[in-house]
Amino acid sequence: MVKRMYQITCTNHKNMRGCRLSPYLPVVLLLGLTTMLTPIPARSASIELIDFSQTVLHDWQARRFKGETRYRLIQDASESCIRANSDASASGLYRRIHIDLEKTPYMHWRWKIDRPLENAHEREKRGDDFAARIYLIVSGGLFFWNTRAINYVWASHEPVESFWDNPYTSRSIMLAVESGAAHTGQWREYRRNIRQDMKRYFGQDIRHIDAVAIMTDTDNTGLKAGACYGPVRFSDD
Repeated sequence: MVKRMYQITCTNHKNMRGCRLSPYLPVVLLLGLTTMLTPIPARSASIELIDFSQTVLHDWQARRFKGETRYRLIQDASESCIRANSDASASGLYRRIHIDLEKTPYMHWRWKIDRPLENAHEREKRGDDFAARIYLIVSGGLFFWNTRAINYVWASHEPVESFWDNPYTSRSIMLAVESGAAHTGQWREYRRNIRQDMKRYFGQDIRHIDAVAIMTDTDNTGLKAGACYGPVRFSDD
């Protein structure tokens, strides 16, 4: 049972209302965000990305591509989380933060979904939708074509640990960490060595990331999806 609820207020929310972006380039446009980012240094050996003690997520901003996925802070039983609801929409929340992967290479997170999408085309543009995904973005700076990202996704059909190029850009890798309906409605917890993943999928020793984003999107399939995102943190183990 949901005990309390807060609406997320983003610092650039008013500007977002005026955005009308192409529904066919969600991944490319999100990757392009980091060309304008000023890195926020992270010095701790454990970095929490979401502060659930607040009623407003000041460090997170909204990015709208088509329609608007609704994000709000809730208390779901004993679990604090960001609740996402998408109805043929695609918008995400992102945080600009410089993560040193030499000091804190591991990302830990929790999430759950209402149900997987009935989506048989998730490797294609028409099916590039996921009930839950987390992006890790490496900025290309002024050379935007060098921007890269890994998307950890809850897939519909692709098996766990399968990966593929995003259908909009080969600079973005899709990696299934969960798949199907077996754990629908259950909190699932993950721990990934991001530096190792970057090296494996991009063939380079990438030593930092510049932004983290979450997104529940259904603009390509026109479906509905719901998810909860729990704590996200980086650590040295």
